[in-house]
Amino acid sequence: MCIKSMLRAWTAAVAFAAGAAGPATSARADEGMWLLTNPPLEQLRSKYGFEPSSEWLDHVQKSCVRFSTGGSGSLVSGDGLVMTNHHVASDIIAKISTSEKNLLASGFYAAARDQEIPCPELELNILWTVEDVTDRVNAAVKPGMKPAEANAARERAIAQITSEAQDKSGLLPEVVALYQGGKYHLYSYKRYTDVRLVMAPEQDIASFGGDTDNFEYPRFSLDMCFFRIYGNGQPLRNDHRLRWSDGSRSGDLAIVVGHPGRTSRLNTVEHLRFIRDVELPDRLETLWRAEVKLQGFSARNAEYDRIASEQLGGVANGRKALTGQLAGLLDPANMDHKIAAEKRLREFVDQDPARREQWGDAWDKIARAQQERRSWAPRYRLLNGGLSSELYQHARDIVRLTEELPKPNGDRLREYRESRLESLYNSLYSPAPIHPPLEIANVEWSLSLLAERLGADDPLVQTALAGKSPRARAEELVNGSTLADPAARRALVEGGASAVAASKDPMIRLAAAMDPAAREIRKRYEDQVEAVERENYAKIAAAKFALEGESTYPDATFTLRMTFGPIEGYEQDGQMLDPYTDFAGLYQRYQDRKGKPGFTLPQRWVEGKDKLDLSTPFNFVSSCDIIGGNSGSPVINTRGEVIGLVFDGNIQSLPGAFIYDGEVNRAVSVDSRAIIESLRKMYGATALVEEILAK
Repeated sequence: MCIKSMLRAWTAAVAFAAGAAGPATSARADEGMWLLTNPPLEQLRSKYGFEPSSEWLDHVQKSCVRFSTGGSGSLVSGDGLVMTNHHVASDIIAKISTSEKNLLASGFYAAARDQEIPCPELELNILWTVEDVTDRVNAAVKPGMKPAEANAARERAIAQITSEAQDKSGLLPEVVALYQGGKYHLYSYKRYTDVRLVMAPEQDIASFGGDTDNFEYPRFSLDMCFFRIYGNGQPLRNDHRLRWSDGSRSGDLAIVVGHPGRTSRLNTVEHLRFIRDVELPDRLETLWRAEVKLQGFSARNAEYDRIASEQLGGVANGRKALTGQLAGLLDPANMDHKIAAEKRLREFVDQDPARREQWGDAWDKIARAQQERRSWAPRYRLLNGGLSSELYQHARDIVRLTEELPKPNGDRLREYRESRLESLYNSLYSPAPIHPPLEIANVEWSLSLLAERLGADDPLVQTALAGKSPRARAEELVNGSTLADPAARRALVEGGASAVAASKDPMIRLAAAMDPAAREIRKRYEDQVEAVERENYAKIAAAKFALEGESTYPDATFTLRMTFGPIEGYEQDGQMLDPYTDFAGLYQRYQDRKGKPGFTLPQRWVEGKDKLDLSTPFNFVSSCDIIGGNSGSPVINTRGEVIGLVFDGNIQSLPGAFIYDGEVNRAVSVDSRAIIESLRKMYGATALVEEILAK
């Protein structure tokens, strides 16, 4: 359930929960994606007898890793060894694979460090410091400013804060809006780009069960992968790492520390209705279409299947995840609970004239913004996302870079500010291969979708097609472009606006032609929606703080959070499910479903069954509150030792983007004992095991 880069733009607490928990949430539920700077100490102490010290929290923070591909990870040795999920890493593994050496199919293990494979584009971040900059951001807003003016002022302040922080520390700075604008924190990260693959199992065992078992339980997946961070050509020597445990048992407290991507639990009812009625149906229609198209493409031959497998897997994952989210919003009980919670907070505000004057209009203003954008939201998403093409995305970045870089830092589009450039260049100049057959197919489908949604006579569609059919235009764009060569991309960026203006590359010309319309509708969104939401959600957050106090958690923002809950099963279809599966269950599932898509075992697993202790726990579930982006998060005990590796949630967890139900919401993890058993007995990775277990 990783947030793949292609899905990012798509995809409370116990005290804050006046709008968070669902009607079925039990009193024991441990809801919350908590800031490590504001953990629920009293809840942990009174319920579990655990009080993490500031040293414990700092150590765990600096042992956790954020992946640029959209997932989480952790340092598990003193030599820069990083553990994450195979599915977090699979797009990187695909890029370093070839038709002759498909590492997704065969798996990989570097028995010596000089065999570890460099990974283009991959960037890992470790959160080093956190600073509250709320007052400084809000001070930029002057009385009488309209929402759009206020939003622009905040953005200029954020650009100044990040620029100063980068100059001062050399770290990667990021100002994050928490509580949807109620607070602003400056996160500063250590950034690493020399990252090398150490070990990955075969995809067939990493994602055993395929789409059928995705978001389901019981599960039998070895969804793990290991990388190593290098600095100055040498393995990173890190003081902070998570040590290995002897395992866990039912009832133990599980703690997940990772980077949940995005939740919308604090949204107003009208905002949720927009997501339910407009946003999710539109995204799902696009995903269903893409899935069918990619299935047809992949079926043509083995090489097409290889080059499209990652995109198809991401689309299928997104389709299933968003289907579950929509089901949660279509449940009247969930919406009724949200309506009642919002009513209680609004009544609190209305009871006092001062509160009503300060905050009383926030809900209505957000509602008007959601209503007004219904007519143009699909067009915004089409133009804001652009064509589903690596070449086109590179072209648009080049066109925009040459326009944005001459501007003052605070006036640029946020993704082209100084603090973002190093990461952008890392991706833009990557030597990772681009596959023309898949590019042509993606461009053709994107152009067809554009025409279907906007109408073939729309001026922008006419510009994009240039008098040709979608297929002919796609072939012209891809076959005529030089942007598959990173040197060509670099030359255009370094040549600046004049080089772009003189370029005859068809992808550059298309991106330049479409960008004015994309910018125009983006500005409309930022001024009429984002600015209104930022201003008025800050009011709602202030009202909640006044009513409930500030010991609360904000919605997920792909920043470091801690969640916790016991290892426990749950009831499904009248049956109580055990919290653990084992290797014996894997082989039984294999026998029961052999020959069905997704249920193939690698040959080494078929032949090596007798090597394993079949009673070894394989996967387990806990009531930890997670969402996409948590994939690859370590599961630890109160001693900070690894007991598992998060890789999924169950189907009941999918509405967790909006509402949490502790009775059935479960995080699914690979057991730490299964990881060691597999490395030792299936992969002969003795040196890797010794490194992980070293004290």
